[in-house]
Amino acid sequence: MKDNFHKSLDIVLEHEGGYVDHPKDPGGRTNMGITQKVYEKYLGRDVTEEEMKNMSINDVRVIYRENYWDKVQGDSLPMGVDFSTFDWAVNSGVSRSSKAIQRIVKVTEDGVIGPITIKKILEHDPNDIIMSFADIRENFYKSLSTFDTFGKGWLNRNNKTRQISLTMANIENIL
Repeated sequence: MKDNFHKSLDIVLEHEGGYVDHPKDPGGRTNMGITQKVYEKYLGRDVTEEEMKNMSINDVRVIYRENYWDKVQGDSLPMGVDFSTFDWAVNSGVSRSSKAIQRIVKVTEDGVIGPITIKKILEHDPNDIIMSFADIRENFYKSLSTFDTFGKGWLNRNNKTRQISLTMANIENIL
């Protein structure tokens, strides 16, 4: 069984950066891409700004594995497709990311990647999925009211994710 989680997480952490509390970000305080709401749910209690700034990398790894990678079935997806799906799940939610891939492979868009979705994904060329996924993601970003503030960064992230995902997919095809 392949395990692309750690490599994918390293790239996501580069995208997400460190502590941020941008007044126009609807997610509010974040650190390493984890929102305060998600961190509080993980810990089962309210957290202070100081705790957000000093969030443990070990907690971050567990949160990303359980709340994002496992929920998009990262270990069952082809290389590259796993990273694309995971990165957008982190950035815009598991359901949105899952529905996008379900739309691409033409199964019911219920926001939960299960055995039927996995089977259909495996019947498609990973490169085609990655390209379609990036197009859907770009169109979504352009539809957001905060696009003027964050759009350039989102599009850069999407383009980098597409390129990295295509590289991953093609490396796996060579092996």
